[in-house]
Amino acid sequence: MAQASPHPEHADDVEDVDPQESAEWRDALDAVIEIEGPERAHYLLEMLIERSRRSGAYIPYSPNTAYINTIPPHLEERSPGDPAIEWRIRSIIRWNAMAMVVQANRHHEGVGGHIASYASAATLYEVGFNHFWHAPSDDHGGDLVYIQGHSAPGIYARSYLEGRINEDQLYNFRAESTGKGLSSYPHAWLMPDYWQFATVSMGIGPINAIYQARFMRYMQDRGIEDNEGRHVWCFCGDGEMDEPESMGAIDIAAREGLDNLIFVVNCNLQRLDGPVRGDSKIINELEGSFRGAGWNVIKVIWGALWDGLLAQDHDGKLVELMNETVDGEYQAFKANGGDYTRENFFGKYPELKEMVASMSDEDIRRLNRGGHDPHKVFAAYHAAVNNKNGRPTVILAKTVKGYGMGEAGEGQNITHQQKKMGEDALKEFRDRFEIPVDDDKIADAPFYKPDEDSEEIQYLKARRKELGGYLPQRRTEGDKLQIPELSAFDKLLQGSGEREMATTMVFTRILQILTRDKNIKDRIVPIIPDEARTFGMEGMFRSLGIYSPVGQLFVPEDSDQLAFYKESVKGQILEEGITEAGAMSSFIAAATAYSNHGKTMIPFYAFYSMFGFQRVGDFCWAAGDMRARGFLLGGTAGRTTINGEGLQHQDGHSHVLFDCVPNCRAYDPTFSYEMAVIMHRGLVEMFEEQRDVYYYLTMMNENYAHPAMPEGVEDDIIAGMYQFSQSGADKDLQVNLLGSGTILHEVIAAADMLENEFDVGTTVWSAPSFTQLKRDGASVERWNMLHPEEEPKQSFVAKKFADAKGPAIAATDYVRGLPEMIRPYIPVAFHTLGTDGYGRSDTREALREFFEVDRRWITVCALKALADEDKIERKVVGEAIRKYGIDPDKPEPITH
Repeated sequence: MAQASPHPEHADDVEDVDPQESAEWRDALDAVIEIEGPERAHYLLEMLIERSRRSGAYIPYSPNTAYINTIPPHLEERSPGDPAIEWRIRSIIRWNAMAMVVQANRHHEGVGGHIASYASAATLYEVGFNHFWHAPSDDHGGDLVYIQGHSAPGIYARSYLEGRINEDQLYNFRAESTGKGLSSYPHAWLMPDYWQFATVSMGIGPINAIYQARFMRYMQDRGIEDNEGRHVWCFCGDGEMDEPESMGAIDIAAREGLDNLIFVVNCNLQRLDGPVRGDSKIINELEGSFRGAGWNVIKVIWGALWDGLLAQDHDGKLVELMNETVDGEYQAFKANGGDYTRENFFGKYPELKEMVASMSDEDIRRLNRGGHDPHKVFAAYHAAVNNKNGRPTVILAKTVKGYGMGEAGEGQNITHQQKKMGEDALKEFRDRFEIPVDDDKIADAPFYKPDEDSEEIQYLKARRKELGGYLPQRRTEGDKLQIPELSAFDKLLQGSGEREMATTMVFTRILQILTRDKNIKDRIVPIIPDEARTFGMEGMFRSLGIYSPVGQLFVPEDSDQLAFYKESVKGQILEEGITEAGAMSSFIAAATAYSNHGKTMIPFYAFYSMFGFQRVGDFCWAAGDMRARGFLLGGTAGRTTINGEGLQHQDGHSHVLFDCVPNCRAYDPTFSYEMAVIMHRGLVEMFEEQRDVYYYLTMMNENYAHPAMPEGVEDDIIAGMYQFSQSGADKDLQVNLLGSGTILHEVIAAADMLENEFDVGTTVWSAPSFTQLKRDGASVERWNMLHPEEEPKQSFVAKKFADAKGPAIAATDYVRGLPEMIRPYIPVAFHTLGTDGYGRSDTREALREFFEVDRRWITVCALKALADEDKIERKVVGEAIRKYGIDPDKPEPITH
């Protein structure tokens, strides 16, 4: 007689030729589990599998277990809390979270919000708040909780009961322009004392959580902070796991042994518009992925009301049915009630229909999912925090999206977009959760808060007091660091003489100076996705070491060389491999350590400018959201500076994109003194003054000599522009030439050509930051508009050009849109050159000619600007074009 496999998705049915022997093996296994425990049973099974494979037997691997809870009822740790009070608290929070969204959309049609997400996850959050999540205190460093963005209303509703958020704020959910509302999602910039992490851009939370847990280990291994007993919890939805960032680093969490990391995936079986895996089971898929990556997997699928049925399932028929049912069916069962479930689930097999014959349709409807059972959730959390086996844990909790919303949206495809509930639906919700709101007020969906001395409020506050205080909460300051004086960089300020070097090497020298400063050397965090040698940073391998949680288990092949490859448990460099998203997550973890850990760290993340940036734009925005402090260094930047490389390496627009991040200071320095001044100012601003900004500097690998810093230009460098040189001031013809980065050299060369070949005087301006100049101009423009009766202010650019003679020409290694930013604020005729179009592979010289930004093109542009002002004849421009061999019929780079 053939016996059905308990895992039909992964194994073929196999005929049992000796049922008696099979029974003996099962009895033996049961005895081992009962007497010696599951660990011993696991060892014996693994031993037998290994022995079978060695003998040549084919044993297929399956990463999946049966579609039931990982922790059986008799091994569940019981919650010490009062379940009745906790249910009442949870119910009140559910109501207020729902009411917040409903009222917001009544006051402002279409303002949005989500009822269903928190409705499905309420138990998952409340068990954590009541029993597991520590706030920072004298006794505990505090747990870090990445809350799924769509669940924000429920977190606000809890804080309302705690007295941290008032009713007026609830009424102003998603109406925060006046400063008294609540942000739609977790956002540290908008609510700096409250939210720690920006998570609603899906996938950002999971990968950030992984690297946060890893960074906590890094800090502990280096002796900077004791993180023992602290955990990182990350909440995400099963649909969110489709984002590449959500799953892209789970192998790293296992490789690094991050048993301080816990993922809680709310498996409500629904994306934003319908089932996640309607034709399969998302929990099985996630279990396979995480288990295969080396995680502990705890499935919380069925609530306690299923325990009795599963205990009766002696022949495994119920488990077989659970295994073969797909998520689209499970969703339909919850949406259509007990009678539908009886016929379409249990009714598939006569023996199962008989099993539930004595149960009413309401009894069947009430069969709960594990994510809504606080005891099952508590047991899973308890197992996760007590896991010391060197592996991260993922809890896959099955829930119902829109739980409690009834016909208004429970388990329905439309539930994610549900913002409103009619009076009948509100009454059903009220009755289900026993909220004391009278019928004559129900249509208003009023908020409800028990008296301060009520059992619920006292219990809620006592639980948080026991765990160190309220969450979420955010520190706004860390320990202040003593930054060295600018004079520490004297060698860079004095120039390089005749020696040529790239600004990548300048950066490395700055880093070396900082890592030798006794006050901050231990707080420096160099981060590299890969190719440290591209940035000249290999010399730091030996002096600083590369962080590895296991040290170095091999002898590197270059051990006999001066700059040998060195890994260490106390290593300072985070060399992340080829993962810009991972490296950026490490940057965010380090750049927010002042807030999350009270320890100020100084991250320097160096990456291929465009290869890195084009993958992490969302992370750059998140860094701004979370008030990150640190340095991003875009190496081999500019569209023409990297010899031979082509389209994807060439950066012509990162500065334009970083202008969109309000608290990012973006600079394109040319000389060593510019880079030193900018980085020193950033260190002071971020780590002494503790301002919530971060810096982006581009750097090139093109070698050239660096002059000494002109006297008194430091403040102008920071403002974005300073006068680099002036010649021929007495000449009748004058032009102003602006440049930044490596193209400033072409500008300087053009100035010589104009003076020596066309008798034109020039003023050369180095403009390290067109974005800072633009922001200053916009600020002044706004002030003048709002103060029409007062003396108008002048922008920084306008002041610098107040006495300028002749037109201005700006050339950079970026698209024209970058210098075009300052056009409204410059009081003379303004002309721009840039590298618009797709990149090309060629030499620097050829690329600059192709993109029309070399010295010849700058000279011709300046002459044309003078001709436009009738200061020279137009034939002079034509003569220059012919002299320099420029083809006037050459296709435009942007279309070529």
